[in-house]
Amino acid sequence: MQREYADYELLSDEELIDRLRNGETAIMDYICDKYKNLVRSKAKSMFILGGDSEDLIQEGMIGLFKAVRDYDMGRDASFLTFADLCVSRQMYTAVQASKRQKHIPLNTYVSLYSDSTEQEDKGEKQLLEALEDRTELNPEEAFLDKERVTYLEKVIESELSPFEKQVLDLYMTKMPTAQIAKVLGREEKSTDNALQRLKAKIRKLL
Repeated sequence: MQREYADYELLSDEELIDRLRNGETAIMDYICDKYKNLVRSKAKSMFILGGDSEDLIQEGMIGLFKAVRDYDMGRDASFLTFADLCVSRQMYTAVQASKRQKHIPLNTYVSLYSDSTEQEDKGEKQLLEALEDRTELNPEEAFLDKERVTYLEKVIESELSPFEKQVLDLYMTKMPTAQIAKVLGREEKSTDNALQRLKAKIRKLL
């Protein structure tokens, strides 16, 4: 942290925001510097859904400004938690608006069995393994891999509800269910139910 911010490092986020709202405008620069790594980390995870990385960082900073503006010390949890939510929500909204998002990111995957019980077959196929990036495929393998991806995308497009698609999008960024629910403005239980439904649908179709 820069030397000019030394006096602020001893203050809590809540104290900083209180002083900012009382006219100490330099604190906004300090907060932006303090949380820039949070924004960048979120941008990396959201990038797989679509959108330019730099654009997502800008959107994340807008989300951070909104967090500072709207944070209610008497109502909300810690500022860090609130800021994390605002940044995630702003970025996801931007990805949706860009109309460039894909239902499945082709450069990564998260196993839909990641939270399965030990009793399940350990050799069971990971549902999204078809989406793993493979840099050493021969032409035939590459063609088959593309076919698998195309098929899975069609399955998701035709079989999942709009809400289930949103849940899957955010689940693919490794966002926990509770955070997904907050970003989408839904109850955690209904979000978890949607996640279990979409897992079952894809598992059945594969």
